Amino acid sequence: MSGTLRIATRPSALAMAQSGQIADRLRAAGYAAELVPVSTAGDRSGAPVAELGVGVFVSAVRDAVVAGEVDIAVHSYKDLPTAADPRLVLVAVPGREDPRDALVARDGKVLGELSAGSRIGTGSPRRTAQLEALGLGIEVVPIRGNVDSRIGKVRSGELDGVIVAAAGLRRLGRIDEATELLEPVQMLPAPAQGALALECRAGAPGSTEHELALALTALLDDPAARAAVTAERAVLATLEGGCSAPIGALADVVSDLDDAGRVVDRLSLRAVVGTADGALLRASAQGEIDDAEKLGAALAAELLDMGADTLPGTAGRQENRWIGSSE
Repeated sequence: MSGTLRIATRPSALAMAQSGQIADRLRAAGYAAELVPVSTAGDRSGAPVAELGVGVFVSAVRDAVVAGEVDIAVHSYKDLPTAADPRLVLVAVPGREDPRDALVARDGKVLGELSAGSRIGTGSPRRTAQLEALGLGIEVVPIRGNVDSRIGKVRSGELDGVIVAAAGLRRLGRIDEATELLEPVQMLPAPAQGALALECRAGAPGSTEHELALALTALLDDPAARAAVTAERAVLATLEGGCSAPIGALADVVSDLDDAGRVVDRLSLRAVVGTADGALLRASAQGEIDDAEKLGAALAAELLDMGADTLPGTAGRQENRWIGSSE
């Protein structure tokens, strides 16, 4: 790891902020690091996320790593397709930021204080489905854009509120602008929301790439965060949710007692799926941390048995599946 580590990141303020945090951790450990902004197709398009295609926010960043233009890519984990890229290795999932959704509303209001007919902006089918299920009579308005442009629609009076990821507000130092943090019982977040994923080139044992991967894992990987998002993304992959599928999932590491009365850590996983007829299906399960992927797949299978195969937006299912931009 001699020389400066070049870190590829999307050019948005949020992406630069979260990648800057990784760069700061590397510098604190004694490494030189610099950010290299890489514009993606998703950054250049104003089209709805559901129309843009698979991997639109990550492909260009990944290609820069493979081409040797940079050494590391930092992604919002929920932007990654569920199918792995064989050219790359996921070297670290750092400690996770707040996975919840946040409401930014006019006059400091919380969700329950908004009157029927209030206009709430979000580009997420997952958020839309769960908002409508609350039965508050809120009108959901589809929007896209970065945090500034979304919150700006509230400040200008165009919307009564917007829902964004709490993690983004925290990383930008703007969490005080949230008027309410939505608890998972109200709104389950997207799989891997609040988590980052670090990738670098795959290399044979003994290669420079392999040594870099080992060093990054040792320095930055959080096993609990990795297990949680592995379970959540297994739900997404098993349900074969396309970018328009309203799927939420959240896993937590919880303490439990084994058969011998010893305290052990387990994964507690919750998931929600919206169906084509507007219903919400919910399920939960607990399992061993080492079985995170199996736990997520099993919970998704339970949801399929409940009727989740009637998901909207899953015609012509694809090998790579994603949720969309974290902003």
